[in-house]
Amino acid sequence: MKQTNYHLFDFMDFDPSLEKDESLWKAYAPTKIEERKGDIIVTIPYQKQLHQEDMAADESTPQQSYDLIIRAYEPNIVRLFTTMSGDEMVESDDMLQFTSEVKRQALRLVGCDIIAANGKKIATIDLTEPIIDHWSDLQPAPQPAPFITFYPDGDEKKGVALSDDHFSPPRYDALPLGFVSRGKASAYGTERATISFKCEHDECFVGTGERFRKMDLSGQTFQLKNQDGQGVNNRRCYKNIPFYMSSRMYGCFYHTSDYCKLSLADHSTRSVQFLNDHATLDVFLMGGQTPEEILKSYRMLTGFPQMPPLWSFGIWMSRMTYFSADEVNEICDRLRNEHYPCDVIHLDTGWFRTDWLCEWKFNPERFPDPKAFIKRLADNGYKVSLWQLPYIASGAEQIEEAKTNKYISQPTKKEDSSTGGTSNFSALDYAGTIDFTYDKATDWYKNQLLKPLLEMGVKCIKTDFGENIHMGHKYHAMEPERLNNIYALLYQRAAYEVTQEVTGDGIVWARSAWAGCQRYPLHWGGDSESSWAGMAGSLKGGLHFGLSGFAFWSHDVPGFHSTPNFMNSPLREDVYVRWTQFGVFSSHMRYHGSFKREPWHYPNIAPIVKKWWKLRYQLMPYIIEQGELSCKSGYPMLRALLMHHPHDRQCWHIDDEYYFGSEFLVCPVMNSDNHRDIYLPEGLWANFFTGERLEGGRWYYNVEVPLDEMPVFVRPGALIKLYPDEVDSTDDMDMSKVITIEITKDYKGIR
Repeated sequence: MKQTNYHLFDFMDFDPSLEKDESLWKAYAPTKIEERKGDIIVTIPYQKQLHQEDMAADESTPQQSYDLIIRAYEPNIVRLFTTMSGDEMVESDDMLQFTSEVKRQALRLVGCDIIAANGKKIATIDLTEPIIDHWSDLQPAPQPAPFITFYPDGDEKKGVALSDDHFSPPRYDALPLGFVSRGKASAYGTERATISFKCEHDECFVGTGERFRKMDLSGQTFQLKNQDGQGVNNRRCYKNIPFYMSSRMYGCFYHTSDYCKLSLADHSTRSVQFLNDHATLDVFLMGGQTPEEILKSYRMLTGFPQMPPLWSFGIWMSRMTYFSADEVNEICDRLRNEHYPCDVIHLDTGWFRTDWLCEWKFNPERFPDPKAFIKRLADNGYKVSLWQLPYIASGAEQIEEAKTNKYISQPTKKEDSSTGGTSNFSALDYAGTIDFTYDKATDWYKNQLLKPLLEMGVKCIKTDFGENIHMGHKYHAMEPERLNNIYALLYQRAAYEVTQEVTGDGIVWARSAWAGCQRYPLHWGGDSESSWAGMAGSLKGGLHFGLSGFAFWSHDVPGFHSTPNFMNSPLREDVYVRWTQFGVFSSHMRYHGSFKREPWHYPNIAPIVKKWWKLRYQLMPYIIEQGELSCKSGYPMLRALLMHHPHDRQCWHIDDEYYFGSEFLVCPVMNSDNHRDIYLPEGLWANFFTGERLEGGRWYYNVEVPLDEMPVFVRPGALIKLYPDEVDSTDDMDMSKVITIEITKDYKGIR
């Protein structure tokens, strides 16, 4: 559809020709407000609008009224719920997992103010008539609207108000509340609903998932619809999260798995707008004094991350793909013989009978004794990770069992299955999607497909794909349009649970995500280009992902695919080194991609790479400490600068620097010039490697950075835990040997 620059068409998704049988209903001023069991119930009438571009009330059609439920929780959470579809308000489901700290706050109405049991004002409903000084009838009078302002943390200086945003009464740019119906007269069926909040002219927004965009997302509209990103430099997104955070220090979580749309001061710079493809709105507003407080509240609603095992923080070695036990053993032996520290060997698509034909069984010719193969690796300090996906190919061994028992989605019409299993990248070429809405299918996946592999000694399952499902198919408990986004959560939960049950370690290696997936770490950034653009896009995605409730996130070092030839173009050596440096200061560190990834294939830079790998293992005690902190707070491992400097306006726009944990400020180099500009927030800083002192609150321009170096800064007084000895894997570590260095005035650098 071509853009029209009008709200009705571009945001509300009306047909510009106005030929479809659909109607817009606008919220009017409340007709009733009452207390009910600790909630405030606001009755909102909705007036149908004429079916035309300019909004005007269709007064020949009776109004429809729906209740807006206002509920409050400790700490600093206000919930808004309204439905035109008959849905129920729940406090527990696949996404919602309230912690014990989340407690209902009884509300009471005092005049037009809503007061919580703790005495805080959490909302005001303005019922006063607007002041009018009549001069002209050139334009019609504005239609009524609900004027409600919310104060999730009781701070009346930063109220979040419903937006009735218009140029003139017929020309609206945002609706405070509204919905769309289809059909005639009494046969109306609701279809989608919208809510909008006012925003300030200088307000910044972050989050919304793994967003490959600048740090400040204002001025952009996002389709929250998971799909294969096919890179990290476009609008497509593997991990949409219906949550954003504002520089005015509030967060907003839209509790839904439906396709939806979020406009952050885009269609109108005066409004944040949300459109849900299902006519229910369930919105949590979270207040706080810091970003960490807000993100912690979000995790209190949707679940905290769990701590991955120690070995997972070591280096993972992979490529797409290894094809035999002999090939893997040769690589693993060489890593040990040349003392490249490494913990995990990942087998991608080539461990099956046919590459990409996922059957959850080792190829008997290339892996004749998989149990002995895995044990040999384990004895040498390696954990094995296996690739798979949640689709069954037509040629798979399990296809008939899956179809007969309805373990996979069922076509609603006859399909041509002749191409089943032939595609490397499209779920649509597989016969069906495993139906995790069906408990028997989930048990089958866990116990028949994954459990035998885990009992054999496999330590991690790569839960690849899951962004797309077969949309023309039938699922046991949900319509595909409502399942597609949340499918990632159901899929990853199943793999995580059986892995934890069998191995004792809670871990997956996942690509897709939705709200709640942070409970099942960890996630990586998808198929980045091996280039500076790919590296920069990956970092942007990781920072926004951390601002969306996730603690652990990784990326393919040094990018997944080559250019211009996707599979066969050699890597740039400087990209390999710089991405390695970025990987060392990341939550997890995995080498993977469509070309050779082992460092000895690049002899000119191999010594530099080994040096940085050894540093990764030196940092292991610090990484574990920060990981544990991230599991009980609102902090991610990779933190945008704004997490620690929310009042520094510069930091709301910086997306090529970050904190790694609480102490390291990391400035990766992402160009071939070996120079970069560096911003240091206010205060004194020390270069971690040289000890050089620099004053913050300013930019340092065109700083020269040799290829084997990267700017990393710490605060004087910081305490950094390190492992003092060189090791080949985390199995060799004795944590009683951990040392702590203090960044004193005499600190001269780590090396």
